[in-house]
Amino acid sequence: MNLIVEKRALNPTVTLMKVAAPLVARKAEPGQFIILRADAEGERIPLTVADFDREAGTVTIIFQIVGAATQTLNHLREGEYIHDFVGPLGRPTETEGLKKVAVVGGGVGCAIAYPVAKKLHEQGAVVHSVTGFRTRDLVILEDEFAAVSDRVCRVSDDGSWGEKGLVTDALRQLIESGEEYDEVITIGPLIMMKFVCALTRQYGVKTVASMNPIMIDGTGMCGGCRLTVGGKTRFACVDGPDFDGHEIDFDEAMARGRMYADFERHAREEACNLFRQADQQA
Repeated sequence: MNLIVEKRALNPTVTLMKVAAPLVARKAEPGQFIILRADAEGERIPLTVADFDREAGTVTIIFQIVGAATQTLNHLREGEYIHDFVGPLGRPTETEGLKKVAVVGGGVGCAIAYPVAKKLHEQGAVVHSVTGFRTRDLVILEDEFAAVSDRVCRVSDDGSWGEKGLVTDALRQLIESGEEYDEVITIGPLIMMKFVCALTRQYGVKTVASMNPIMIDGTGMCGGCRLTVGGKTRFACVDGPDFDGHEIDFDEAMARGRMYADFERHAREEACNLFRQADQQA
C-alpha cells in the first residue's frame, strides 16, 4: 500500500499524484515506469515516472483519465492509498554524452518528456523542447519545461496557445534554421511520433521514440507489449520503452492499440456509472 501525499488536477482530464514509494524513488530514472493497481480488484496499468525525490522517498505520476482503471485511480483522494505500486521497470532513457537534444512532447506525453528534458539539462546539455497540445485548456507543465530548456517551442492545433500548428512544423523550422541535434527524443501519441520520425529521417537525425503499448505484467512474460523494431519482435517493458524511431513499425503498433477500444469504452462507461451512483449516495 502506498500513500498518496499530493493530488492535483493539471487540466480537466489529467491528474498529478505524488506517491510515497521510497524503494522505487531510490532507483528510478527518467524513461522508466511503474505498474500499479488502484485497489485489490483493479487492473494493472503502466505509468511512466514523471518525477521523483530520492530524499523524500516520493514518486510523481501523471495520468490521463481515459478508461476504467484511470477513473478508479482518479477517484482516490490525497491521504488514501494505492494498493500496488511496483517499479522502477523498463530501461532508463540514455542521455549520457548528449550535448544538444530536441525533446518533442505531445499532449500527456509531455509528462514523460519532462523528466528526460530535466535530466539532460542537469547534465549540461543544450535542450530545445517542442511541446504540443490540441488547445490551451489541455496544457500541462508549461513552467516546468521552461525551467529546464534553453529554448521552448509551443504549438497548439487551434492556435490558442503558442503558435498554431503541429510539433513537426516547429521541429522542421528548428532544423531548417540550422539547429543541429545529437538526437531527437519524441514522446506522445503514436501518430505524432510516427510523423516526427518520418521528418527526422529526411534530415538524418537520430531519433528515439518512447513506446507505451498494451502491457500486463511488465516483465516480458505476457508478450502483450510486443512491437516490431527493425523487423524483429521487441518487448516495450524490458527492451524499452525507448527505441530507434526510424525502425519502429508504427502502423502495426497503432493497429494493436485499437484492438481493445470497444472493451475499454464499455469498461469506462461502467466505471463512470458506479462512481456517479456512489457520489449520489454519499
